[in-house]
Amino acid sequence: MGKDPLRSEDFSGPLKRLILVLLVLFLVAIFVLWRIDSPRVERFRIAVIDRVVPSFDWALAPVTATANLVRDFQSYQQIYKQNQELRRELQQMKSWKEAALQLEQENARLLDLNNVRLDPRLTYITGVVLADSGSPYRQSVLVNVGARDGIIDGWAAMDGIGLVGRVSGVGERSSRILLLTDPSSRVPVTIQPSGQRGLIVGDNTLAPPIDFIENRDLVRAGDRVVTSGDGEVFPADVLIGHVATDKGGRMRVRLSADYERLEFLRILRNYGTERIDDPGRMILPEDGPAAPLAPEEQRVEPAEALGAEALNAGDPDDD
Repeated sequence: MGKDPLRSEDFSGPLKRLILVLLVLFLVAIFVLWRIDSPRVERFRIAVIDRVVPSFDWALAPVTATANLVRDFQSYQQIYKQNQELRRELQQMKSWKEAALQLEQENARLLDLNNVRLDPRLTYITGVVLADSGSPYRQSVLVNVGARDGIIDGWAAMDGIGLVGRVSGVGERSSRILLLTDPSSRVPVTIQPSGQRGLIVGDNTLAPPIDFIENRDLVRAGDRVVTSGDGEVFPADVLIGHVATDKGGRMRVRLSADYERLEFLRILRNYGTERIDDPGRMILPEDGPAAPLAPEEQRVEPAEALGAEALNAGDPDDD
């Protein structure tokens, strides 16, 4: 079978070399043309660019998209590194924040135990919370002060910020504090600044309701709630919390005391309010003149006066 001349390498080899030479000459001509500094050549270059480049937008679109993709990927790598760095810093900030909050709360409790403004007639003794005996039926804590420290049943207890409860049992070395959240707790209060009276009723929540308010229209959310002193169980004007409203529209008190961290409790020595039943009298100095007698003391019956004169004069027969 004869050899096909069209498929022979002797024909394709010289053709490839010719095409390569022509391509190189074309590229060299373009290079030389682009390097010539002449006004005519410059106008020719501009005309070629205006003619050819707009028609090659479809060819440049993938190149542009690829370049943008590479740029976006580099930006994404930078953003990812920054995000990881911010996550580490945020984790450190959270740990620092937690430590700062704990120190702040402990410092605030200790400062409040020393600096809370109370009635100057009241004194107090501070105890440490030993145990929390809270249950669904009773809310109370134990403190390490008792009868040996002069604690009396019924005295008020606070954590330095707000009222916590009252003493409901006294032992020799410990006492039980019945919290305001206990269902059996009833505390008469005054809502400021309106001066409305009410009653806080414990319901095993940290926001007990306020019942028996005289005029609810005068009470606003955020008003201060303090003890009224009625019943002589709690001293007056001890902070309890602030008024809040639940979803059902019922008024509650947001307790100021931190029930989640009861570590120190202040027991207020309250011996009651002194009552003045007798009218005041003038007290004269020891060496001063005698006070004049009152008209009632100067008025003497005639018979009594005669009898007194007889006793003073004596019987003439005795002489």
